Amino acid sequence: MKNNSFNKLWHDWLWPLLFAVIVVKFIINPFLLEAYEVPTGSMEKTILPGDRLFAEKFTYGIQIPFTDKTVLSMTSPRPGQMVIFRSPYDGLTLVKRCIGLPGDTIEVKNKNLYVNGHKLEQKFIQHTDPEQYPFPQSVINPKTIQNDWESGRNAERYWVRDNFGPVVVPPDCYFMMGDNRDESFDSRYWGPLPKRNIRGRVMFIYWSWDKQSDTPLMKFWQRFRITRIGKILT
Repeated sequence: MKNNSFNKLWHDWLWPLLFAVIVVKFIINPFLLEAYEVPTGSMEKTILPGDRLFAEKFTYGIQIPFTDKTVLSMTSPRPGQMVIFRSPYDGLTLVKRCIGLPGDTIEVKNKNLYVNGHKLEQKFIQHTDPEQYPFPQSVINPKTIQNDWESGRNAERYWVRDNFGPVVVPPDCYFMMGDNRDESFDSRYWGPLPKRNIRGRVMFIYWSWDKQSDTPLMKFWQRFRITRIGKILT
């Protein structure tokens, strides 16, 4: 009798649950979809801290597990798309917006962004700090700007937030920036993003929880940002 009960439990519940876990862990997550929780405000107000996103992984190519190689790539990131990737600076998983493609010339002058000499007017960005850091002409040799950027020497240079470049994006690399320009640690600091570090294209918000709210725990439901659930991100 006990064996029959266990067999029924295994057949009706345990095996389907185990199968679902295997599919999610070894098929969906590595090859199709990846969930990501946004920890910071670097993409405000497009994406808020506490938003949980789904990114699809097959458009830019399916990554072979435990390697940096991708196969079956259908397309590459385009300017304006939001991308999840592994940071070349510290290995953390980040989400930023693609700004520059291989061969593009990127420059920031007094917080204004220029791509290939053209000033970009982007409605989704924000600046939270009115102060501007000038480019220290006496400190930086203009002839070494490109090499300093590619080698990551800008990581500690605060002025690149507001005055940066010009640099040319290397082959098989991209230039990424956060929409919250004054609060984003991005390609201005840590350099070009290699294509092999890209993990997927952001699709939509599937859950949103306001971590910064002062709402008492007893009223936790007020922290749910229901209106953001299902928001398509492009």
